[in-house]
Order: sequence, then C-alpha cells, then structure tokens
Amino acid sequence: MKPIASTPRPDKRRALLDGALAVFARDGYTRASIDTIAREASVSTRTIYNHFGDKAALFGAVIVDSAERTSERQIDALRWLLSKVTDLEDDLVEFGIAWATPDADSAQHFALVRQIAADAGHLPAEAIDAWQQAGPLKVRAAIASCLRKMGDAGLLSIEDEMLAANQLIQLTAGSVHPTPVQIDVPTEDLEAIVRSGVRVFLAAYRQ
Repeated sequence: MKPIASTPRPDKRRALLDGALAVFARDGYTRASIDTIAREASVSTRTIYNHFGDKAALFGAVIVDSAERTSERQIDALRWLLSKVTDLEDDLVEFGIAWATPDADSAQHFALVRQIAADAGHLPAEAIDAWQQAGPLKVRAAIASCLRKMGDAGLLSIEDEMLAANQLIQLTAGSVHPTPVQIDVPTEDLEAIVRSGVRVFLAAYRQ
C-alpha cells in the first residue's frame, strides 16, 4: 500500500524541497534516487516517504514550488519593466533583454526545466500540467495582461493577447536562446537580436 503523506514542518519542508530541487535539476527525474535526495537534504529516506509518499509526489511538489517562486520573480520584474511605457520599442527591447538574460536566482529551476524537456516521456503527466499552470502559463498571462493594457492605451492593436505574448517571447528571448541550453551572448549581439525581434513584433501589432 502506498504510504500516506504527512505535512512536514515548514523548515523541514523547505530543506526537503531545496535538496530535491538540487538533485532533480542535476540528475533528472529518472536518475534521481530517494537516497541521494535524502543525503542532499540531510534527512532520512523515511522522512521523505512520510512527508511525500513517493518520488513522483515529491517531484510534483518540487516543480510546482520552484515554478511558483520563479514566476513570482518574473512577474515582479515584468511589472517593473512594462508598468509605464515611455518609448514602446525601447521598453519592449529592455523587457526582451531582461527575459533573455539568465537569472542566477532561477538557475536551478531552469536546469530542472531542461531536465523535464529531456525526460518528458518518463514524468508524471499531472506534475507537468501543474508546473505549466504554476509557471509558464501564469507568466505568459501576466505578459498578455501588460500587452492588453498597451492595446487599451492605443499603443498596440491586439485581438488575442495570449498569442501576442507568446510571439513576443519567441521573437526576443526565444531568438536569443532557440534551444533549452542557454549560453552567454555578447551584450551588443543580445540587443541586436532582441531589437530585431521587437521590430518584427511591432510591425504586426503597432497601431
């Protein structure tokens, strides 16, 4: 019978989630073992089973927790970057550069995302769906909301703000990093790529 998970103390839960994130981000879901996670988190394997039940449930908790924390940082940055538009092209370029620049605080999360892409066929479907809802879709909706406000202000002509948000991401950060592996791009090249993408976006959406 599958063990019934209990609710850990906040400090114990944080240690478990942080330790498991480090292991899943490094080893991937399939190769990660409960023994390795227990050593990383400085807890016993029994503690993990008592709190989460099994590896699949632990992975689901880790990816949602990591996605929520990362999406909060991204949405805060997004609101700061696009809350007040003074020059539409330059402000979208600043957003694109920020989105394409690796964030050290989110490095483990995006390492985990790359592991998900490589190991997708072996991952619990419910965990993937929960991650999408807590992370990428939530952030995309926030970008879409900013674009809708630009449309309402007469700066952009947008019928589908979620589609526009996806296209803006793909034309900027997606053009800088077309594969899951992020590399350092010289500043001048980064700006040139992002500005080119923004101009394509504005050619389609500027009023």
